[in-house]
Amino acid sequence: MTDNALFLYGTLRHLPLLTTVAGCELSVETAELVDHTVTHAVSKQGLKQDFPLFTTRPGSVATGFLIRPGTEARARLDAYERVFGYDTDTVTVTTADGQAQATIYIPRADLWQAGSAWSLEAWVSGPGVLSVDVATEVMALLPTTTPEAILERFRMLEVRAASKRRALSEPAPATVRRTPTSEDVKVAELRRPYTWFFGVEEADLSFRRFDGSHSDTVTRAGFIMGDAVTVLPYDPVRDKVMLVEQFRFGPHARGEANAWSLEPIAGRIDPHETPEAAARREAQEEARLTMQSMHQVGRYYVSPGAVTEYLVSYIGLADLPDSAEGVSGLAAEAEDIRAHVVSFDQLMAMVESGEVANAPLLISAQWLALHRARLRAGA
Repeated sequence: MTDNALFLYGTLRHLPLLTTVAGCELSVETAELVDHTVTHAVSKQGLKQDFPLFTTRPGSVATGFLIRPGTEARARLDAYERVFGYDTDTVTVTTADGQAQATIYIPRADLWQAGSAWSLEAWVSGPGVLSVDVATEVMALLPTTTPEAILERFRMLEVRAASKRRALSEPAPATVRRTPTSEDVKVAELRRPYTWFFGVEEADLSFRRFDGSHSDTVTRAGFIMGDAVTVLPYDPVRDKVMLVEQFRFGPHARGEANAWSLEPIAGRIDPHETPEAAARREAQEEARLTMQSMHQVGRYYVSPGAVTEYLVSYIGLADLPDSAEGVSGLAAEAEDIRAHVVSFDQLMAMVESGEVANAPLLISAQWLALHRARLRAGA
């Protein structure tokens, strides 16, 4: 049979992902392609990638799915694969009913080389955990956004998907505030007028009022960001903290006379990373510090009226000699970060004077003031 058959050998064999991308459920049948195998793609620099590479290997057999999507589903699948720069090729596969010609999606061979064997099961339980959530965002963007632009934003789509997963998995205590139900917020229409490193969402919705009725439909807009961490390094023996200083566009855009901000170490939580692991990684990247014990300050929204950014803040115990000061940062991200080691008393003086005007640093400094004696006693 030589109609619109597609042979799927990689991530699209994950049926929830296939359904999301195609926009409908599709019938699948097992098919094999002899003298081929599926491996991890490896970059020219030797870095193993999460996605698979389809390659020739005499004596091997690549097992996959054969599907025959309708016109709309095929168009959606083609558009999704274009985001990742995949080309198409034609192969002859073997099914229970005999041989069939089919189209396959393959990455550009000149960009990758074959690595170790790739496993769908390992991918689904690891890197692919967020795949359906991210694909939902990709498919929503495709009608108005070029594949190249989506690929450039793909990392942030993963970060936002991970943030949503984290939000759903965390406790939501309600001792004073109302206990929510699934019917409390009804969204009539959702729009995404801007999506880049950050995003903007606009919704027409109604929400449950305190008298039990629903509000009229209102329009609300939000600034969409991924979850982040901050860590304020503290040396309980020397009674000193490390602050980092860098240029910030927010104060500059507001018209601030001095757009260089004193802050704790901070950064986004990577898609498959815990908040504490992110804090430890950022301490290495921004200040070349290895954190000892970590103490959670709090988990909070910075400005919940219109910003989704959610922070997990820590105090991290560390050795902070004066030599820990210096300038660092990731050149790939145009970071220019200066580290200062100051006494606890100087920190609190800057809180009082207003030189510290960064909310996570203010919160962390106040937490440290409350717990400093305990931390010093345990040093």
